[in-house]
Amino acid sequence: MVRYQSREYRVVRPARAPGFAGLYEGRLGAQLCLDKKTAAMFAMAWGLAARSPHTIVFLPLRAATRPDECAWGRPLDLVLLHHRLAFPASRWKPVRARLGPGAPHTVTLPAGAWPKRPVADHRRSWHREFRDFIQWKVAADTLVLTGSQEAFELQADQVRALAEECPAHQAQTPDTHCCAEINMGRSRYHPDLRYPYAELHAEYCR
Repeated sequence: MVRYQSREYRVVRPARAPGFAGLYEGRLGAQLCLDKKTAAMFAMAWGLAARSPHTIVFLPLRAATRPDECAWGRPLDLVLLHHRLAFPASRWKPVRARLGPGAPHTVTLPAGAWPKRPVADHRRSWHREFRDFIQWKVAADTLVLTGSQEAFELQADQVRALAEECPAHQAQTPDTHCCAEINMGRSRYHPDLRYPYAELHAEYCR
């Protein structure tokens, strides 16, 4: 727990920081490169953020060894959080500065934490009145993603496939490009300066 301005925040991070990964701002939003272990960590973080509205999920990626594909640009950490926490990205820097060694504990998520949603659910996100999109902001060298359970679940199947299917694809065809295109911001069909459309391109690199 971290106390800041009369509030307490529960911050969850891996017991061991990711060893091989890279995240940086890209042309359409952000680029993430990761290996099998970090892809599994990313999927767990995604599922936890969707189902734990009082938790800040922190992946310290800046110190990781970056793949050649991600060896340029300003490295970023990643924070995922539920919108019910009402946590502004600008508050992350002082909260991070107060993190101590923490206390180890185990987080267990159900198999249904990464559901495959029907096409009709995804089509709803194209409508102007749709509000369950992932908000994104870069603050304090960190990509901060905020959303409802619905917002995280609409992208969850791609995150799951990145962790479960990409390793097998690359083992069979080493030169194959295996990635997840995760939508951030309001639909590109309805431009919004406050919540601009972007993509998190997450690529499996080993």
